[in-house]
Parts: sequence; C-alpha cells; structure tokens
Amino acid sequence: MKGLSICHSSTASSSLPGFIIFFITFCVHKLESARFTVIGPDHPVTAIVGEDIVLPCHLFPRMSAENMEVRWFRSEFTSVVHLYQHGKDEYGQQMPEYHERTELLKAGIMVGNVALGIVNVRPSDEGQYHCFVQDGIFNEEAVLELKVEASGSAPQISVEGYQDGGIRIVCQLAGWYPEPEVLWRDRRGQLLSPSTETKSQDGRGLFEIKSSIIITENSNQNLACSIRNAYFSLEEEPSTFYISDFFFPRMSPWPVVWSVTLVISLVFVSLTLFLLKLRGKHLNTITNVTLDPDTAHPYLVLSEDRKSVSRGDTRQQLRDTPERFDTERWVLGCEGFTRGRHRWEVEVGGGRFWAVGVARESVGRKGGISCSPEGGIWAVERWLGQFRALTSPETPLPLSRAPSRIRVCLDCGRGQVTFIDAGDEAPIFTFPPGSVPGERIRPWLWVGGGSWLRLCP
Repeated sequence: MKGLSICHSSTASSSLPGFIIFFITFCVHKLESARFTVIGPDHPVTAIVGEDIVLPCHLFPRMSAENMEVRWFRSEFTSVVHLYQHGKDEYGQQMPEYHERTELLKAGIMVGNVALGIVNVRPSDEGQYHCFVQDGIFNEEAVLELKVEASGSAPQISVEGYQDGGIRIVCQLAGWYPEPEVLWRDRRGQLLSPSTETKSQDGRGLFEIKSSIIITENSNQNLACSIRNAYFSLEEEPSTFYISDFFFPRMSPWPVVWSVTLVISLVFVSLTLFLLKLRGKHLNTITNVTLDPDTAHPYLVLSEDRKSVSRGDTRQQLRDTPERFDTERWVLGCEGFTRGRHRWEVEVGGGRFWAVGVARESVGRKGGISCSPEGGIWAVERWLGQFRALTSPETPLPLSRAPSRIRVCLDCGRGQVTFIDAGDEAPIFTFPPGSVPGERIRPWLWVGGGSWLRLCP
C-alpha cells in the first residue's frame, strides 16, 4: 500500500507542471485568437425625434461575432439598452424605456458588424452609448454619442394688450428639441431682453417656450422675434415690423390690437418660411457611410478609410467568400437601412465609366447580374458620354454635363430613392415610391476603367 501511495504521488507531481503549461498555452492561444478592436463613429450620430436610427459599431479585424457577447449600455454596465448572448437576444436586463424599441442588426454579424437599431427616437435617448463586445475573457468597447433633434412649430406671435404704458407682444413656439433660443432684436439688430420668458417640456420631452416683450412709444418700436437652433446655430434673417405712435394709448385699445395683429401676421409668414428652410437643411443632413471590403470585386482597390474605391490593373488575391462579387466590378456599403430617411454623397472623378446607387442586401454576388431594379439595383450611370438611369429599359438623362458629386436620398418608408446633383441641387432622377422593396438596402457603387469614386464625409 505504501509503495502504491508513493508511486501515485510521484505521478501526480510529474504531471502537474505539464498541466499548468498546457493551461497557460491554451489561455494565451485563446487570447491571441480573440483579440480585436471595437470601432464606432468618431463623430456624434444625429437622430430626429419620432424616426429611427442605426448606431454603427464593428470589429476590426473583421471576424464573426455570432458566438460573442454584444452589450449596448448607457453610463453603467448594468444600464442595458440591448444584450446579445449565446447566439440570441436577451431582454431580461433591458431598461424598460427601450423595450421593443431596439434591434441588433444581425445581417452583418458574421463579418463583425454589431450595429444597433433604435426605433421611434425620443429626446431621452440622447447621450453616450457603449458598444461592448466580449469573447471568452477578452473584451473591448467603443463609446459613441447620439444627439437628438426635433424641429417644432414656427414661432406664433400675438398681441396680448396694454401693459406698463406699452403694448405687450408675445412670441410662442412648441415641439422643439434641444431647447432653442428665442431672440428679440431692435431695428439695428441689437439683442433685447424679454420682459418675461417661460419654458416647459411636454410629455415627450419637447420644449415649449413663451417669451414676451413690451413696446413703448419711445423705445424699440421696430422689433423682430427669431429662433436659433442650439446644435447648428441657425438663425433666420430678422423680420422687422414697426409700431406707429398712432397705436399707443390715446385711443381705445382694440383698434390697436387688430392693427398690430395684422402687421405681425406678416412676420409670422416670414418665420414660417424660415422654418421650412431650416427643416430643408436638416433633411439634407448627410449619413456617414463606408465601403465593405468583404463585398469588393478583386479588381477594386479600397482606401484605408474605406471611403474611396478605384479600379486596379491586376486582380488581387482575395478569398472568394459568399459575400464577394466575383464577376461584376461592384462594392456595397457597410451600412444597411430598413427604416427612416438617409442621405449620403459620392464624389466622382477620373473616368467615363461608373455608377452610383443602392442595392438590396440579397443582391446576387456570383456571375452576371442585371443592373436594374429587377436585379435588385437602383442607380444612375455614366457610360462613355451618356448619362442614364438604370431602369428596365434604361432611361437616358439629358444632362448638359456629368455631375461631379451626387447626393443619394433613400426613403425606406416610401420605398423611394432620389439622385441630386450636389453641386447645384438640381434633381437628376427619382425611382418612384414603392420601387425599392421593404428589405435591407445598402449603398452600391460600380467602378469602370480609369474611374474612382469617393464617399464624402
């Protein structure tokens, strides 16, 4: 028995160092194979209240995140916006305010895309988000900022009668986020201090502001009310109106009220036009998109920042994956859209063969593919000296010159895509509503010999 015991102890002692070495080697190997960086946008992402937004996030180098933990959270690790574990979404730890409003976009998870979609954006969604990815004991995260905006009603100006020997003028607006500034100016453009100003937020968190000022017979009879957006510092041209001495208290107040209301109505029209202009600028906000190297044809050369693509002289030795185009010289954008309105611009140069547009995610990758809506592509093309829309059959576009910068406007809700010359804002072509199907849509580019295309920041 003693001999057996000694033999057992000796065997255990000799095998223990081997086990430790194996364990350390296994862990080191695991760490080395799992190392990656989590990358998010280097600028704030802007969303409109009531619409949908995608928060970009991906792994570098590209690898499958299907079996990793993906956790989107706010300021605290336990403040879970969305959690993906063990190959499925877990909602037990999700904050109540995000219930049924988030989606991990899994179409690109096999290549490391772990973007988060948020529907029906609220003002409370504004702030920092952490994109946290863990594989075994290794983890990395990226932090990005979401800004939220709502353009509310145009300022409504009214006369509320006499006060302190003058006329009390009120400027009201509602439905704005973030809190805008209400500005009063005199005829020289100098800022005036309001006599009173009240601010409140409605049930959705949108701001309502009521600002008033008193006009007296001897001061500030030329007056304008304007608004300034807190994010973009946009302010309309001052709309000035004049209150004559005739209106001040030597007569019944009611003619004064009616006369001033008539004058102020003209100001209201001007402010309404400004609001439309402001909203037009917001609708032209550019969505940041990048190119997906895993889809690029081997003859296409992408820049390091994945913003530019050109046609190479030789075929690169790239792995032929199911995602890669093997016949057509095409490349897709990394970002895909299923909801909301999105816009981006493409700079064109260096050749007479190129096309710019969008494609459905399921567009064919192998063999010859129809460059048309039937093939899952909606685009405009330059071929030699001709410019045309890739309808079926193709539609010639009688442009005096080929645009050097094209704006692509995708409206997922309407199923419509529009192309605009970003240089002079002239419309190029619109595929009618309902043309684009209700599935994931991605940016699409075709590059011919001697051409290059660049996604503008």
